[in-house]
Amino acid sequence: MAKKKVKRKKAPAASPARKKAAAGAKKKAPAKSVRKKTRRKRQNGDTNQRLVRMAEDIATQAAKGKDPFVDIPTRALSNVAFNEKRRIIEMGDSSQRRNFFNLGQAKKFMQTVLVASGCSELIHQKKTTSIRDLFYHCKHTIQGTKENTFDEQVESDVIIEDLEVALASLREELGLFAEPKGAMVGPMTIVDKGDTIDLARMGSGGYAIPSIVEDHVIQFKKHSAKFVLLIEKGAVWRRFNEDRFWDKHNCIIIHGGGQPPRGVRRLLWRLHYDLKLPVYVLVDNDPWGYYIYSVVKQGSISLAFESQRMAIPDARFIGMSSFDAEEFGLSPEVTIRVTDQDIRRAKEILAYPWFSEKKHWRREIERMLKLGVKLELEALSSKDFSFITETYLPTKMKQGNFLD
Repeated sequence: MAKKKVKRKKAPAASPARKKAAAGAKKKAPAKSVRKKTRRKRQNGDTNQRLVRMAEDIATQAAKGKDPFVDIPTRALSNVAFNEKRRIIEMGDSSQRRNFFNLGQAKKFMQTVLVASGCSELIHQKKTTSIRDLFYHCKHTIQGTKENTFDEQVESDVIIEDLEVALASLREELGLFAEPKGAMVGPMTIVDKGDTIDLARMGSGGYAIPSIVEDHVIQFKKHSAKFVLLIEKGAVWRRFNEDRFWDKHNCIIIHGGGQPPRGVRRLLWRLHYDLKLPVYVLVDNDPWGYYIYSVVKQGSISLAFESQRMAIPDARFIGMSSFDAEEFGLSPEVTIRVTDQDIRRAKEILAYPWFSEKKHWRREIERMLKLGVKLELEALSSKDFSFITETYLPTKMKQGNFLD
């Protein structure tokens, strides 16, 4: 099934407005106009052609004496809706206009064009680079001023995300990648940039999942896997690998070092849709674990425009459950008291329509809140170091004990 032990971040509590938007997300009609526009863009050409069209539009506006602008779709919970039929989060049609002759927007307009130009260079040169590298490539002092194009990388990171939604392209299609995070192993052979790799012979560290995993980079050559298991933590994944769980149960095991990065999510999507492999998610029993599952299954707000290429609605949550401590006889000493932040986050997640309308999920989260404790996957080691691989997960698989 499914860097060292990761330090897991806690999601910040949402504002009242954010909670209200979450509760009302279901009521919004899916933004058909945006989805049709996205499909039309993709049919009209590749990412570079869309970059060129954006540049041509700006040039045309200037030639006509108009104030050049770029429209950027709004990346916020208020501009997403849960499509009940497709079971994924989708972006709405709200957008923000970025004008050149607006003093409050001129710098961001310039930064947008500058980053777009850098990405176009990468595509023309058939190269890729890191988002950190692009920051330095675009950073300089504007001639005749003391103003820098960028001061901190966080500025260029935001612009990259804006370009992604404006062009309906992932940053990987813009030639950009982040630091690799995550690993996989299993009965499968892949081809990575022309190199044939046997994922069953990757040693203790496994195959490091790259940021760019599209089919022009990674091809699936052959496999005998029956399912894919995403494991939240690298340390727990190592136990599964050392015990050769993947060999005994004929599966691919993957970890994303906490919240799985885009490369891991895209690879999971490809394994599920290209190879028709079921995906199971194994995370801690806490609000952050629930959220990781939610992102894998329904998609994320920041990447709502790409849910159709990232989300896996049929992914199943196999643990840990708030009922597992009792069912598997875990001692109260291995539980952890929930914090006020945990309680707030759990209630926010419970308000999401993709959770609130499922009786079994309400029961799961309410049980955690009632008990007032959470569980880490490592708590199962109190029974035995290999209890999680030899008893816990095989039992749950045999019983079909998972949440949808």
